[in-house]
Amino acid sequence: MHYKHIFVAITAISLLLSCSSGASDEKGNSLLWKITGNGLEKPSYLFGTHHLVPASFLDTIPGIKAAFEESEQTVGELDMSDMAEMQMQIMGEGMIAPGITYATLLSPEEVALLDSMLHSVVGVGLDQLGQLKPAMLSNLISVSLYQRYYPSVASTQNIDYYFQEEALKHSRPVVGLETAEDQIYVLLNSQSIERQAELLICMIRHPELLKEQMDKMQVAYHAQDLQALRELYEEETPNDPCPSTEEEKNLLNGDRNRKWLEKLPSIMKEKSSFIAVGCLHLPGKEGLIEGLRELGYTVEAIR
Repeated sequence: MHYKHIFVAITAISLLLSCSSGASDEKGNSLLWKITGNGLEKPSYLFGTHHLVPASFLDTIPGIKAAFEESEQTVGELDMSDMAEMQMQIMGEGMIAPGITYATLLSPEEVALLDSMLHSVVGVGLDQLGQLKPAMLSNLISVSLYQRYYPSVASTQNIDYYFQEEALKHSRPVVGLETAEDQIYVLLNSQSIERQAELLICMIRHPELLKEQMDKMQVAYHAQDLQALRELYEEETPNDPCPSTEEEKNLLNGDRNRKWLEKLPSIMKEKSSFIAVGCLHLPGKEGLIEGLRELGYTVEAIR
């Protein structure tokens, strides 16, 4: 079992699932934003990442290197400096409770379908992965499919790791807005095991929907179009076979944004910060751009 692969899946999947609704003026094509005012002595910067896009994409972002160099610390969703400890926590929380098996969660036909998908996409089946929670398998399948669809970029260093590693090279602090426990709860423990199994089976019955979403997200992200990214998530398909509930969407994005907005003022006041988080946390009424403006900051796109 490839633990790093599973860890990447856990840290990446929220990008494919989370976004906020509501209007804002982030209509310009930009992933990089400058934060000033409200008592800040030095500007901070907000950048929307795609957890599965390689760091080479940064060469297309005007002003990104200057913004990063000007900042005194790097802020991410997680402090990724202790990967080994995070992997241990993920594997501990990612296991199905004793007495529960996929045979008790799914029908025989569904078990066979899941096992076939795992062999096809991941390379091993339930005989090796059957102790993992359905949410873990959903994440693992999703990232494995992404790597299959986009092989030219899947094996390279991603943006989130790049910024944190560069910060450490420059002896700058790295601050995490969440702990590993926070993300593990949202992604592995916030839903019942039965709900996780329901969504897993729905996903593998409709892999074309995941491919379509990934393709649209790739186009929108590379165009630096936050409006298109938001609209992609907000699209309501009457015949969607795998809809998320409003509570599930809010848990992935809105609740987390509100918690981050409570922390960011003191973080930015202490040191000029380069804040790199998943791009879908930026737009919308409950997004970080609008949230920072409501707190009194000036937030301007850098193009």
